Amino acid sequence: MKLFIIVPCYNEEAVLAETTVRLQAVCRQLEEAKKVAEAHLLYVDDGSSDGTWNLIGQCSARSSMVHGLKLARNVGHQKALWAGLEWAATRCDAAVSIDADLQDDVAAIPVMVDKFLGGADIVYGVRRDRPTDTFFKKHSAQLFYRLLQRLGGDVVYNHADFRLMSWRALEALVRFPERSLFLRGLVRSLGFRQEYVYYDRSERFAGTSKYPLRKMISFALDGITSFSVRPLRFIVLSGLLFILISVGAILYGLWSYVCGKALPGWTSLLVSVWFIGGSILTAMGIIGEYVGKIYYEVKRRPRYFIEEETGENDP
Repeated sequence: MKLFIIVPCYNEEAVLAETTVRLQAVCRQLEEAKKVAEAHLLYVDDGSSDGTWNLIGQCSARSSMVHGLKLARNVGHQKALWAGLEWAATRCDAAVSIDADLQDDVAAIPVMVDKFLGGADIVYGVRRDRPTDTFFKKHSAQLFYRLLQRLGGDVVYNHADFRLMSWRALEALVRFPERSLFLRGLVRSLGFRQEYVYYDRSERFAGTSKYPLRKMISFALDGITSFSVRPLRFIVLSGLLFILISVGAILYGLWSYVCGKALPGWTSLLVSVWFIGGSILTAMGIIGEYVGKIYYEVKRRPRYFIEEETGENDP
């Protein structure tokens, strides 16, 4: 059995050396225990502007276990991870994806391999809790998972992109044609036999988070609009509600006129115009998100370009 550990990187110069040490130790542990015949690391440099790629090259030169892909430009975490999964799909029996920041517990990887050897095609790494996250990040993330589930999206609660996938799950995944990627939903939709490994999330070893609030919001919108059309249905329901409100307002106006209680005024009219106007703009924005996705999808542009590779091409 051949295993790849895929690590997308963006400006991870501060943590990459320690990440390599820890993941190589896991690879050797798996090989010594005869759970895998070969274990390799694949770093995917997502257009870093620091010395990340140079470090990957140095690690690769020192060890045949380390390989690297350098993307021609920054395309985002999900597409960089996709590039690694697509590269590994025809070269391995199973692949584990993990972030470079060492917040996910590398000790969970051997447990994932055990479950794979037991017949699982997909093994999710699930966080027991988020003790190292800020109050805002912890609760906003939990709100996102709950909201997506309520909207019909099938995702694993408290699971990010730390998972193991078998070769046939990988082959099925790379057949998806989407350009707007939300891998947590795509992998879940594959089916196959799925298992879970629970772990405690650690603090980032070094460096800073590559997911500021702006990217978190964009990622959440991608997840919701990629796997649910319920926001569009809410617009229809809102429209019906406004019709009922308007009918009630008309009946009340006619009653006031008949009873001679109608008074000229602008307050109620002003409130109504602002409320309905804001609702219309919100509805247009939701529709615009879906139209924008259609726009990106129909152009069928490549997700990424590989500028350079390091390590053996076919280990």
